[in-house]
Amino acid sequence: MNARPAPPRSRTHALLIPSYNTGPKVYETVAAARAQWAPVWVVVDGSTDGTPEGLRRLAEADPDLHLIVLPHNRGKGSAVLAGLQALRDAGYTHALTMDSDGQHPADLIGLFMRRSQAQPDAMILGKPVFDASAPLLRVRGRRISNAWTDLETLGAGIGDSLYGFRVYPIHPLIAVMRRQPWMRRFDFDTEAVVRLAWRGVAPLNLPAPVKYLRPEDGGVSHFNYLRDNVLLTWMHTRLVLEFLLRLPLLLVRRLLRRPPFQMLDS
Repeated sequence: MNARPAPPRSRTHALLIPSYNTGPKVYETVAAARAQWAPVWVVVDGSTDGTPEGLRRLAEADPDLHLIVLPHNRGKGSAVLAGLQALRDAGYTHALTMDSDGQHPADLIGLFMRRSQAQPDAMILGKPVFDASAPLLRVRGRRISNAWTDLETLGAGIGDSLYGFRVYPIHPLIAVMRRQPWMRRFDFDTEAVVRLAWRGVAPLNLPAPVKYLRPEDGGVSHFNYLRDNVLLTWMHTRLVLEFLLRLPLLLVRRLLRRPPFQMLDS
């Protein structure tokens, strides 16, 4: 059987995978990602599970796999920011973020990248399609977060605020993150889309399945219901207060159908 040909290397769009203590699952994720796209950048966020050494060996053998190892755990947002800055310095304009724990669909990487290449000013957002493995409490909780996000963006059309499988324009996102100290941990995904929408980056939503793997299947979750829900509550409190200050400008944009209030075809 012939081996599948390697994907051609993009000069504008890169795949970015933040990783923290996901064990061997990260190797499967990276292999699946590399089969679909080049280049792939992995940011190890202070992992202590031995995976930095294994990933380093993989990167040494693969010129389209790049590795950044942070000395201490800083949180998902900090890991993504480190990767974005490295990608910007390397000349890339867009990054698709993908979790390292096997939840995100590698087979949709090409589709999301192509939509971003066709509409580079937009953010391409995964809208999760859940199966029976999804915890009911998590599904209901994200509905609440999505409702707050819809309010904070005046109905800009963000399909899901928490699903991290998405393509960002790199320069606007770095600019957003540099202006305030938040978005460095679990609050990153939601605050990123809200602030990009405020900046005039329109969302384009594409359906994408999400898997919640059981521990016996290699699934790893660092979500803490108390800690992370407190963090999200504080985040939405801040965003709502800032939204009230931005409301007049958002109303004008909405009336004039200026970004992010554009109907982009999915």
